[in-house]
Amino acid sequence: MSVHPLTPPPRAVGPLQDIGVIITRPARQAAGLAQTLAALGATSIIVPAIIILPPADLATLARVHASLADVDIAIFVSANAVEYGVPDPRQWPAHLRAFAPGPGTASALVATGVPAPVIPSSSYDSEGLLALPELNAVAGKRVVIFRGEGGRTLLGDTLRERGADVEYVDCYRRAMPQTGAEGLSLVLANGGADALTLTSSEGLDNLCTLLGAHALHALRALPAFAPHLRIVDHARSKGFTAIATGGSDAGLVAGLLEWFSAHPRQRY
Repeated sequence: MSVHPLTPPPRAVGPLQDIGVIITRPARQAAGLAQTLAALGATSIIVPAIIILPPADLATLARVHASLADVDIAIFVSANAVEYGVPDPRQWPAHLRAFAPGPGTASALVATGVPAPVIPSSSYDSEGLLALPELNAVAGKRVVIFRGEGGRTLLGDTLRERGADVEYVDCYRRAMPQTGAEGLSLVLANGGADALTLTSSEGLDNLCTLLGAHALHALRALPAFAPHLRIVDHARSKGFTAIATGGSDAGLVAGLLEWFSAHPRQRY
């Protein structure tokens, strides 16, 4: 876990001026949110709480890529699944429909050349995907779900109940960072952080494991913003004051703006 305070010169003056925001996403996915926050005057403190690695065994992924012509529906559960699971664009069959749980994952798919991914119109999660009409009439269809090792099974279990032939492909794995806790502890001790953003319950668990008691106490004192109620509930069970936001980066930013308009530069 490395810590990277981002203070691009010159930093904008805006509604989040001088607010330090901890971003716990994997490093390569943090840049977009950090740039948005910088434009609003905030200082982003990038603390990757999870390391994303390729799977130990690439054989299954290669086999599925080679047989995509026989697949009816491909679901990518996260931007990580896109990064590690999308094949060469030339292998993507014209008939194959891609689904994503939210706009961030959909944007990642489009960036790789996968056309017109479908996203939920309700909640940006497995439940939202399962509410889509296209994923209700799936009897006899072959569905491949690209995910990380050990992900939730609700999506696949429900699609099987609806008659689909479902295969999970573990295209990446998550690991706990081994370094960087000292840097975050120093930021917290110096009062450099005002808010915490969370996009993974596992990432929060990693932070709780890696930080010492004093730093963890300081982290718990920050308002924590998360785009999903599952993460919010988990954070609250760990003693955090967690606030649910809308999905995607836009939801996190809106939550931060609303909070700090009511609590200007308040230190915790």
